[in-house]
Amino acid sequence: MKSCESESRTLGAVLATLGRLAFLMCVCLAVVIGSASAQEPLAPNQTIGFGNGRLVKFTYLQNFDCVDQPTMDLDFNGKKAQSDPNEMQTPICQVVTESTADPAGGDIKHTAHLYVLVPMFSVDHDTNPADAMPCPSGGRPGELCGTALGNALISLFGFVPEAWKATVNSAITTQCPDPNNAVPGTCTMHASSVDLSVLLAKPGTVPTAPIFVPTPNHSHVVDNDRVNTGPIWWEVRPVLVMFASDWPSADGSRGITSSKEMDAVEAAGRAVEVGSNFFLFFSSEHNSMSGMNH
Repeated sequence: MKSCESESRTLGAVLATLGRLAFLMCVCLAVVIGSASAQEPLAPNQTIGFGNGRLVKFTYLQNFDCVDQPTMDLDFNGKKAQSDPNEMQTPICQVVTESTADPAGGDIKHTAHLYVLVPMFSVDHDTNPADAMPCPSGGRPGELCGTALGNALISLFGFVPEAWKATVNSAITTQCPDPNNAVPGTCTMHASSVDLSVLLAKPGTVPTAPIFVPTPNHSHVVDNDRVNTGPIWWEVRPVLVMFASDWPSADGSRGITSSKEMDAVEAAGRAVEVGSNFFLFFSSEHNSMSGMNH
């Protein structure tokens, strides 16, 4: 009788152990499946962003637009756009300069904001000008790229910011360039160059010509009430992030992943937000497979 009881207890222990192993295997499988879902490839016309502390997915449905209104002079040649046909032949996406209307003619005061986080720090204080990104597809005439861009950035900031590195330091990640076209200076349905002339101009002075550089490596944030939004025009508002400690992790578990957090960082003087005449057309939705910690 004791032998039977002993065998029974042993069998019970074995079954209990097997049960625990089966449970752990199920948990592990669920984690693996969830992780695979979270990393589900994006369509070629999609990118990832952040909103309300979570990952969101953007779907672009037409090309960008950099608005040039009749009385503007985006190329600084002394002629207003309305009398300068040549100014219409190439997009001038200018940081700081804002139009009064979006591409649909709507008052810009009512246009949704896409906050473009730009990493203006260097993780390793990189002073090698050759690390700066080349011009995508050769760039446009006079565009600053490669070593020339690196030297210019080092003279301005003392290092090459992660924003314009050909390869971003592995300590951080950015959402553009996107996985479908991992070419520095590009992002789906975006312009591949921007004009920094107004941003870099000395206070009280007017630039004499655009300063084109490749579109920087960047990530995205939308306002909480815009996380789930159908296709509309969004004003690109660059946010220059000065410290790596504020940069969002790929999964959104830390850093600037909401407009509230962004505002707090700006208020603390660790980031600077500016406008632009650059607009993108896309829809935004929660990434339901994001596995966020917030």
